[in-house]
Amino acid sequence: LLSSSTSFSSMLRSAVAFALAASAAAFAPSPALPRAAQRAAAARNGPTMQLYKEGQLQGATVNLYSFLERPPALDGTWVGDVGFDPLGFSNIIDMRWLREAELKHGRVCMLAATGMIVQDVYQFPGVTKTFGAAKMTALHDAAVKQGAMQQLLLWLGFIEIFGFVAIVQMLQGSDRQPGDFGFDPLNCAKNPNALARRQLVELKNGRLAMIATAGMLHHYFLTGKGPIELITG
Repeated sequence: LLSSSTSFSSMLRSAVAFALAASAAAFAPSPALPRAAQRAAAARNGPTMQLYKEGQLQGATVNLYSFLERPPALDGTWVGDVGFDPLGFSNIIDMRWLREAELKHGRVCMLAATGMIVQDVYQFPGVTKTFGAAKMTALHDAAVKQGAMQQLLLWLGFIEIFGFVAIVQMLQGSDRQPGDFGFDPLNCAKNPNALARRQLVELKNGRLAMIATAGMLHHYFLTGKGPIELITG
């Protein structure tokens, strides 16, 4: 049992490290990222982007619904674009804003999903003394009572000011790409071909994490158990 627990912990640490490395790719410095004016050219002769049907560029030749016409804004040059927009959001909202929101929510949910899993197998020193055995939304409520969440709200709100300025500049015509904050400590943008795939990996993992986070929260509301606790009984 001890060996199994140690093996699971090692696998979990490896998974967390891989997720962090994949996420860092999207923060690559802007000079290494393709500019908006280059996206159409990249769709024709750039690096492969699709994990599904390997070898197809971006989403230029992929249409999720072959019987429906592609929305004009989804021209196949966006990372992960398969022409899926059943509610027509791309027709009324700037695609750069939509992609910025998708990346931000995906990154937050990748961190959230990792945290929800980790709290079932490990607790950092001092957490039990401060918050007891609370987890998931109960931990959030305990942190609000302790004042920790207010501090997070203050400092993250301060950081968001700079993010908002970057987004406004992008929407006003700068060369900044959605989700790019010039943060690339692992130098993931050094190889443009590798970067292209990592951007797609991040997007797909972020989409999956948004669904996973919603699922883990709902089963906690129903059972009062974290994800690993629910599986192990």
